[in-house]
Order: sequence, then C-alpha cells, then structure tokens
Amino acid sequence: MLPEIIAILSAMGWAGDSILVRLGARKSSIFAAMFISFLVSASFTWTYLLATTALDFFRSPAMIYFLISGCLQPLVARALFYEGLTRVGVARAGPLRGAEPFFAAAIAVAFLHERPGVAVYSGTILIVASVWVISGTQRGESKWRLLDGAFPLGAGLVSAVSQSLRKQGLNLLPNPFVATVTVTSTSLVLLSLFLWTTKRSRVLRMDRGSFFLFLAAASLATTSQVLNFVALGQGQLSAIIPLLNTTPLFILFFSKLFLRGVERVTLHIVLGAILMVAGVVLITSR
Repeated sequence: MLPEIIAILSAMGWAGDSILVRLGARKSSIFAAMFISFLVSASFTWTYLLATTALDFFRSPAMIYFLISGCLQPLVARALFYEGLTRVGVARAGPLRGAEPFFAAAIAVAFLHERPGVAVYSGTILIVASVWVISGTQRGESKWRLLDGAFPLGAGLVSAVSQSLRKQGLNLLPNPFVATVTVTSTSLVLLSLFLWTTKRSRVLRMDRGSFFLFLAAASLATTSQVLNFVALGQGQLSAIIPLLNTTPLFILFFSKLFLRGVERVTLHIVLGAILMVAGVVLITSR
C-alpha cells in the first residue's frame, strides 16, 4: 500500500502545479513556466546529491534509461500538457492526460511482462472512461477543437513511454534523486538549447506575479517528481501509473477552490471524477 499512497501524494502535487501554471500562464509564456520548473528541480536535486551521494552513479547502465526518459519527460510531456491547459483549460487538460494508464498498461504487458490482476485492469478501464466523460462538452460551454485535446492526450502517451523507461532504470539503480536530477537536467539542457538556437529567449520574460506562481509550481513539481520515482521504484508499473494519473481528481477540487473566476466545473467533470475514484479504489484494494 505504501507505494500507492506515495503515488497519490505525487498526483496531488502535480494538480497543484497545474493550477499555479494555469494562473501564471494568463500573462506569461508556458516556456517560462517550464524553464523555472526544470531549473528549480535540477538545482535542488544536484545540491542534495553533491552533499550526500558519491558520483559513481554516472557509470551505472541505468543512466541510459534516465537520459532517454529525460528527452521525453518532463520536456516534451510538460510542453504538450501546458499547451493543452492553455487551450482547453486545466479542468479538461488534466483528465485528458489521464489516458496515460491505458498506454502504460499496454506497455507493461507487452514489453515488461507484468501480469496485473483483474482489479488493476478494471480500475484502469474506469480511469480511462472518466477521461471520455470529462472531455464531453455541455450546452453553454465554449467549443474546442480535436487538435486542442490532442496536446494533453499526446502528453499522456509520451509520459507512459517515459515512465516505462524510468521503471527499467530504477530496477538497475533504485535512487529517486539520481533519476530526478538526470531527467530534469536533460530537459533543462534541451530546452535551453532550443530557445537559444531558435532565438526565442524573449519568451522567458514574465511579470512579477507569474514569476512567483511559476516558482511555487516548480517547488511542487520537484517534490512530486521525487515522489513519482519513489512510487515507481517500489511498486508495480501497471498499478502505480493509474494512481499517478488521479491528478484530475485533485484538479477538480483545486479548480473549485482557486479557479472559480477562470474555469467552470461541470456535471461531466464531477461524474468523471466519481469514475476515477472508483478506479483508484479498485487498484488500491488489489
């Protein structure tokens, strides 16, 4: 049960990150949010590792898995998700990204030879079903294009591949801080190179309010990233991934509290959240 609880705490942190980025992105670029997030995470974890850990982990074969994972997530997955929440709103983007359990379960069975039980399969189906309920548009709501929804869905697919790579790396080197510092440093370097080569450094400019919102989001993201690796290292991939994707449940609650003037929580979203809770109960009771 402990890995499952850690995964849910990670999901809560990612929900808080999404809400803060949604608020900050009203006046600043998502690239600024990503840059601050990667910089804070890399700075914190490097400081911790240099103070507590020998650097011989660089020679571990697990680093290959972490490096490849870092090229996908957080960089690509975060970019797709942040773009999605600015297009369809955080209350929809979060659930759409929740399609990740479907991709993760398929990867776990096909490539990692895991054999999850009926409860895990049933819970995963309920969580994915909640995605489609929440993504429905009710009367009076603003329309959004299929392409807009493809951004958070794409983030879910990229994340599922990345999580599978992380799981393989953690089997070889079960250190969540090494995994976190590798993936975030890789993403930070790639993002910096992209902004420099395309001469888009101006997108990092932000106002004072957005800066503090992004900084708070980065702190939550760093904590959630570490918890993510701890859960993956201790639990079964096909069970942990769906729980990490209960983020929409907490986004629903936080949206009601903090985004009343920005987004609307609809009946579809509430029903979807109920399906998601049912899925979580099934998985944790396995």
